[in-house]
Amino acid sequence: MDFSLSPRCQALRDQIRQFIDTEIAPVEAALLPGLLESPRGADWTQWQVLPEVEALKEKAKAQGLWNLFLPDPELGAGLSVVEYAVLAEQMGRSHFAPEVFNCNAPDTGNMEVLWKYGSEAQKAQWLTPLLNAEIRSVFFMTEPDVASSDATNMQATITVDGDELVLNGKKWWSTGVGDPRCEVGIFMGLSDPEAPRHSRHSMVLVPMNTPGVTIKRMLPVFGGFDEPSGHGEVWFENVRVPMDNLIHGLGRGFEIAQGRLGPGRIHHCMRAIGASERALELMIQRGMSREAFGKPLIKLGGNPERVAELRIAIDQARLLTQYAAWKIDEVGAMQALSEISAIKVVAPNVMQQVVDEAIQLFGGAGVSNDTPLAALFAMARVLRLADGPDAVHRSLIARLEFAKYR
Repeated sequence: MDFSLSPRCQALRDQIRQFIDTEIAPVEAALLPGLLESPRGADWTQWQVLPEVEALKEKAKAQGLWNLFLPDPELGAGLSVVEYAVLAEQMGRSHFAPEVFNCNAPDTGNMEVLWKYGSEAQKAQWLTPLLNAEIRSVFFMTEPDVASSDATNMQATITVDGDELVLNGKKWWSTGVGDPRCEVGIFMGLSDPEAPRHSRHSMVLVPMNTPGVTIKRMLPVFGGFDEPSGHGEVWFENVRVPMDNLIHGLGRGFEIAQGRLGPGRIHHCMRAIGASERALELMIQRGMSREAFGKPLIKLGGNPERVAELRIAIDQARLLTQYAAWKIDEVGAMQALSEISAIKVVAPNVMQQVVDEAIQLFGGAGVSNDTPLAALFAMARVLRLADGPDAVHRSLIARLEFAKYR
């Protein structure tokens, strides 16, 4: 294993970091506190796209900092998973950065699905405008009425009716569905209940203006609504789409999901590590700049030991994530299931730990919107649920470990 950076990757990392520090950070500092207060609340019909962020996108695109996640050298940057992981870490330092570089979830995962599994017609209709950031997308998987930690529990259905597919069911925590630019979703549902367990589900492209698609409400995360993307509960009632909207064939849903989630979890985890680094920096800077009882805060009590433990934890999480990324590059995601699950447990928990310690040192300011720490804590806590909760990933790791002794 060699995690050293190629000259190109190092140049991209440095360029991204400079862009974040000089272009994004000032805009974020001015806009983020107000945005976190959810000024328009749950009424997503009033949500607004920030023109300042759109302007940053144009600057990023002009500098070639665009679609860096996609391994296709013509449509994206053509980077390996290991190489992109380094860039994702830098993007994790900023709330706005992933979108500014058109590298934000769920669009990245949806674009990868279309790039890898979509038909030429599907790519022309949906992938191209997503790559150009002309539209946004959503992924419909989690359901409110079942234990979605077991994805085979999904009750939403996909029924073939002639040359059409009929969709019925409820989905929630559908990130991005509140965005005014959201025009298409990928819907995963039960298409053959009699098939083998992991061949029962399919994925279908659903334009958001299709009759029968209804956004019922936006779901707050610790009181915030993440405008302008949001996380919605969406009902599908006799929604009809052409058979041509089926992705990769009936019964291929879990196959597609594994292809989507493997690299996506690397992206999530490396962004979490970048966010952890930022939180640690904020903690140390705050601790050095303020005094109590005659000493800098950072020197009081067990703070030096805490800083040391946090540094160790972040570096361990990074190395484990880089190893998982390397294994995906070498042998594919299906041969790296244990490593992918391990980082999905480790990285969000490390982020939560680092941010919690930073909040503690900041005091009241840490839980306000005057700093990004409260938003980072919410992100870390949610990430321990997204793409499978900690317990599910630990269970998979244990099963794979037990299998070595059969």
